[in-house]
Amino acid sequence: MLNVAMLSKWHVHAEGYARELLNTGKVKITAVWDDDVARGSEWAKSLGADFEPDLEKLLSRSDVDAVVCDAPTTKHKDVIIAAARAKKHIFTEKALAPTVAECEEIKAEIEKAGVTFVISLPQRGTGPVQFARRMIADGAFGRVNLVRVRNGHNGVSGGWLPSYWFEEKDAAGGAMMDLGCHPMYTLAYLCGKPKRVSAIFNSPFGTPVDENAVATIEFENGIIGIAETSFIVYNTPSMLEVYGTEGALVCQNDDIKFISSKLAPYVRGYVKPSLPQNRPAPIVQFVEACINGTGSPEGLGIDDAIDLTRLLELSYIANNNNKIVEA
Repeated sequence: MLNVAMLSKWHVHAEGYARELLNTGKVKITAVWDDDVARGSEWAKSLGADFEPDLEKLLSRSDVDAVVCDAPTTKHKDVIIAAARAKKHIFTEKALAPTVAECEEIKAEIEKAGVTFVISLPQRGTGPVQFARRMIADGAFGRVNLVRVRNGHNGVSGGWLPSYWFEEKDAAGGAMMDLGCHPMYTLAYLCGKPKRVSAIFNSPFGTPVDENAVATIEFENGIIGIAETSFIVYNTPSMLEVYGTEGALVCQNDDIKFISSKLAPYVRGYVKPSLPQNRPAPIVQFVEACINGTGSPEGLGIDDAIDLTRLLELSYIANNNNKIVEA
């Protein structure tokens, strides 16, 4: 049994992570920390766990093997470094931190401690993304020239996101720093290292953070990636598109179409491909990695976390300065 402590209920996914942990049948949640005492103590009671308002004391407990960090994004560095120094395995919500410099500090401590680290990048494990990655590697698209990824919801226009979600001092940004992580880490996974970035963000509903955001990235291999996200769209489908000199893929939610010149002798037009099975949720992979001592799963490690923050940081710099930024 893996003993886990939950570090803050600030993030909207915290409750879901706790359920996923307990549903594995391999985890006991032993303690909760939160800098909001009322929020944390109430959550701990509902989980049947101890509430500890002192992070250092919690991390010194012998019945804590691993932690799940759902603290405000701007506090991740201090919380995660403290956990690493206490030799606790670490699962964190995205983004790891607002800047690459902070991420590098975290990486140094994690590597020094030798603990397992996993970041939640769930779209990387989906069948369509795994299929696209494999087809890119196999050359089925020829030379890839454009990848577009889109997601969004109506959290602002529908009025259901909590008001603290728009506190930049805690969240470090808006739609791009939150939902925008999904298209950004997918682009990094499929396209590689960025060369330069441009971005346009705006806030039509007047919150202090970006509500509607688009970033365009040129990657070192010549691929142009487009990351689109929003807090002000109604029932928008998730989109993944890959275009190359010899093939194309268009995926809307679970509806996927694929065409390649490699298939031309056998089929005509687009086909619905058989997809790889979805990988388990990142937090489930984290539990297995901790129990089995296998280290960070592919695509969910510290360098993957840094790659995501690099794209986020560059996009905010580009938007804020109204210019194309070199990576």
